[in-house]
Amino acid sequence: MTVAADPEHVPILVIGAGIAGVGLAVSLRDAGIDDFAVLERAADLGGTWRANTYPGCACDVPSQLYSYSFAPNPNWSRTYGTQPEILAYLQSVARRHDVVRHMRFGTELLSARWDDTRSRWRMSTTRGELTADVVVSAVGPFSEAQIPRLPGAETFEGTRFHSLHWDHEHDLTGDRVAVIGTGASAVQFIPEIQPTVGRLTVFQRSAPWIVSRLDRRTLAAERALLRRIPMLGKAIRGLYYTGIEGFGLVGFVDKRFRHPYEALAKLQLLRQVRDPALRRKLTPDYVIGCKRAIFSDAYYPALTKPNVEVVTDGIQEIRPHSIVTTDGTEYEADTIIYGTGFGVPPAIFDRVYGVDGRSIGDRYRERPSSYLGATLAGFPNFFCTLGPFGAAGNQSAIYMIEAQVRYIVDAVRTMRARNIRRIDVREEVQRAFLNEVTERSRDTAWLTGGCRSYYQTADGGNAGLYPNWSFEYRRRTSRFDPESYEVRVR
Repeated sequence: MTVAADPEHVPILVIGAGIAGVGLAVSLRDAGIDDFAVLERAADLGGTWRANTYPGCACDVPSQLYSYSFAPNPNWSRTYGTQPEILAYLQSVARRHDVVRHMRFGTELLSARWDDTRSRWRMSTTRGELTADVVVSAVGPFSEAQIPRLPGAETFEGTRFHSLHWDHEHDLTGDRVAVIGTGASAVQFIPEIQPTVGRLTVFQRSAPWIVSRLDRRTLAAERALLRRIPMLGKAIRGLYYTGIEGFGLVGFVDKRFRHPYEALAKLQLLRQVRDPALRRKLTPDYVIGCKRAIFSDAYYPALTKPNVEVVTDGIQEIRPHSIVTTDGTEYEADTIIYGTGFGVPPAIFDRVYGVDGRSIGDRYRERPSSYLGATLAGFPNFFCTLGPFGAAGNQSAIYMIEAQVRYIVDAVRTMRARNIRRIDVREEVQRAFLNEVTERSRDTAWLTGGCRSYYQTADGGNAGLYPNWSFEYRRRTSRFDPESYEVRVR
């Protein structure tokens, strides 16, 4: 009789080779930790910046801030990095720090279950079974397309796709194109496709707040200066950090701070949209910051073109060649593009099961929970980046990720130095953290700003934003705190 071999054991397993996965891999290597692997379901690294290739795809955080602090890039060609340039940057960082050899591409996690008897994780992947002492989810929040369930969608006979899965083989030239949704992705791709399509109908559920982007090409002289004087790049990064951090005044300090920001946005709307009727459609009816504010100088001008119509009535049904709204109007369409955002929580949450057999997704739908957005009670030896209450609405995601990476690496070092085989955040510690963020969230723009968004749970609670300053979060995660955990030594 053949005895089945034990699954391969990887001491530290990281899920996802995007910004967080690359950053964590580099930090582990820098800490002298080399026995880890990074699982990536795609054929290459890059995460969000590999997956999203729609026209106009770019970051809404200035490039000098949307980059690793340990890998400044003086050669950004624009104030705001475009998708190809950001992807190239991530790939160069991974190669330069020699972490690509730790990555296993084309390997998707199917399930992970905690084995309390052996104090390790048992995982099923598309390439076989694995076990690990420590698992880290570095999967980003924008990894799964969200497509609304609209009556008749399956009967549509034209081409339809989500912005995350852009159909580059399909030529939009001359098409009657219907765009459903006006989120950040749609605001970027609409100005790109407008000049080539025959007719563009934009179905808007609620108007986004649009703030001037002030994007421009960088000069060769300033790139040369940044290469010669690294401190200049740090100073620029600090200025951008301070400016973006200031949005916290509106988000979680006092909504009355919104007025200067709203005034700037309304001034842009007034300047770029001269038609009063269209301007009324594009004027948000909620507090800025309740939904994600979007930076663009091209969106409003695109909507004023003769071949564009903005529709604010709800969609009643989709027919083989058209979309019908609740007022009975029928809009013919050859192509439907969904700009409807991403699913929250990410799919991986439904694939990781803790000590009680329940998944993170089960816990999340009951109530978003974590400790510092990095660990979860009942999920021993499990860490995550940008977990519930580990993302900021007023700062670059990379800043928050680096704080979490520092915490996770210190935790691994501590476990090894003290011969710890199992850690699990104490229930009372997590409860105190959740009570804190719940109390601080009560009067935030995210929850009381008059809108519905992915910032909120179905019952109107905070879906996972950290309701405090990012520098305060960085202080709290500057070191691993073993006293907050139940610890079992070998």
